[in-house]
Amino acid sequence: MAMTPAIAWTCLVFAGLFEIGFTTSMRYMDWSMKPWPIIAFLIFSTLSFGLLIAAVKAIPLGTAYAVWTGIGAAGTALVGILYYGEPATTLRLVFLTLLIGSIIGLKFVSTH
Repeated sequence: MAMTPAIAWTCLVFAGLFEIGFTTSMRYMDWSMKPWPIIAFLIFSTLSFGLLIAAVKAIPLGTAYAVWTGIGAAGTALVGILYYGEPATTLRLVFLTLLIGSIIGLKFVSTH
């Protein structure tokens, strides 16, 4: 059974959201073998890559990869700003907005 474009894009969005989870969990890894950050990383990365693999069955690889990394990068930057007190300068917010706009644009120009 072929995957519909709507399901593929839903998988891709969730893959990007899970990427935010695995990149954020890396903040807590100090290699002292505390299990929770490692477990969180393994769960989130497995879900993220699994959904990305599913999405590329119906979305061009280049588009899927760009959207996946864009969601992960923008989301992780926003987590840093909102939860970890990283700087929210005007230029940083402008470029994050451009990144999010580019992700949305890729969705609309995708031919699949």
